[in-house]
Amino acid sequence: MKVAAVVAEILRREGVPLIVGYPVNPIIEAAAAADIRPIIVRQERTGIHMCDALGRMTSGEQVGVFVMQHGPGAENSFGGVAQAYADSAPVVVLPAGYRRSQVNVSPNFNAFLNYQHVTKHAEQITRAEDVPAALRRAFSQARNGRPRPVLVEIPADVFEEDLPGPLDYRPTRRVRTAPDPTAVDEVAAALVAAARPVIYAGQGVHYARAWAPLRELAELLEAPVTTSLQGKSAFPEHHPLALGSGGRAVPGPVHEFLRDADVIFGIGCSFTTTAYGVAMPPGKTIVHATLDPADLNKDVTVAHALLGDARLVLEALLAAVRERLGGRPRGRAERVAQRIAESRQRWMERWWPKLTSDERPLSPYRVIWELMQAVDRSRTIITHDAGSPRDQLSPFWEAREPLTYLGWGKSTQLGYGLGLALGAKLARPDHLVVNVWGDAAIGFTGMDLETAARERIPVLSILLNNSCMAVELPVMPVSTERYRSTDITGDYSALARALGLYSERVTEPSEIRPAILRAVRRTEEGTPALLEFITAKEIEYSVS
Repeated sequence: MKVAAVVAEILRREGVPLIVGYPVNPIIEAAAAADIRPIIVRQERTGIHMCDALGRMTSGEQVGVFVMQHGPGAENSFGGVAQAYADSAPVVVLPAGYRRSQVNVSPNFNAFLNYQHVTKHAEQITRAEDVPAALRRAFSQARNGRPRPVLVEIPADVFEEDLPGPLDYRPTRRVRTAPDPTAVDEVAAALVAAARPVIYAGQGVHYARAWAPLRELAELLEAPVTTSLQGKSAFPEHHPLALGSGGRAVPGPVHEFLRDADVIFGIGCSFTTTAYGVAMPPGKTIVHATLDPADLNKDVTVAHALLGDARLVLEALLAAVRERLGGRPRGRAERVAQRIAESRQRWMERWWPKLTSDERPLSPYRVIWELMQAVDRSRTIITHDAGSPRDQLSPFWEAREPLTYLGWGKSTQLGYGLGLALGAKLARPDHLVVNVWGDAAIGFTGMDLETAARERIPVLSILLNNSCMAVELPVMPVSTERYRSTDITGDYSALARALGLYSERVTEPSEIRPAILRAVRRTEEGTPALLEFITAKEIEYSVS
């Protein structure tokens, strides 16, 4: 059995239903022969983003696999892998490599060496007989611990070899770790003693599928809940104890309740300092539960720590807190919920004029508000792109079901959202999948709209076209005035139609919702759609 066929058979045993890639890599043809669907993208970065979403949408149960050519293919893929590493997504990356006699000769690109800092695990195969063990290590690393990309480089001449003997391979398993019982008791005591606790939930809650115990603990403690961008939708945002998600832009209640908290309990999060996450106020007692010990005391000082799978941590805490409270809440919930509702109302009153604006060009906030009213949020998966779309969407979009919002922000590559949407639709074909992006982002990955049409992946793209880089306007005034350096332009609805999508350009406020409903119907019929909204150069965000 040739090495490419061996790899395909291992993928089949690992439960991989499809691979994403770009030629030439022998694994593509071998996978097709093994009835594993190959999806070919227009550029490598989008393909890796698709694999990223496959892992996130299945809580890591399915690991996306990306394959690419040696040399330029591996070089082009670097950004996508770096994004998956920053935002903790499991992807198995299988680049071809130069022949063994040339792999370490300058200027040939050596993926094994160059990807060391953006992968959790990387290795290079030099013998055919090492393929099963290398892939076993790769899938085991991808499935366990902090989810991150792994890489196995296979030189071109290794693909030409046969595996000596029969293939002996068993699929890898996911293993969960539980927290120290003594530490659980200490944390339970601290949470029960807190007068104004706030729970901060991260992406680890999604990977552990710990949504139910998170809600139970919040209701038992009668504690408000906020999330990171990656953790958004881990807690239902229409729940009376929901504050909304953190990010660069946040709902009003988030800052108010974090400032007032005496104890902040982070679960399934890293507390990483980033411009695209909410900062923890100083002087708080921080309780940190994480899967990765490298997170502890990295960016915040931790008073109490728990290491383990978020679901096992929450289940253990629930039992310990119930014991201390006699199995029932203490009667604080109504007062806390009322305060949250009042804070949210004050915040919404401030933003209501923008959310309902009839201005022309359109307010991007009006587009987002109409979108939220037009779709069934419990059956809709949405993601943002970098810049204004992220900061305009995330505070206002009310996520109601787990894994219906794909948030990100540890790295902020323009164009990431389209690949996420395509991958999410492959994982959840029964859901409406939406990516909200701008005219800057489409310039990076827009050609993969053709991938959506060709591969029959009916996503809905909401494009906010303000003909500029709005986030940069306040920091580039001279270059904008003298050289129009922040101006960009294009007829993106025409581009989308040329690539095989249903598309409309919308300029009137009264046409926003009808256009959305028409586009949704087309996706239900199997056609991807792009709606281009001509919007104002909005630079106000909910950042305080």
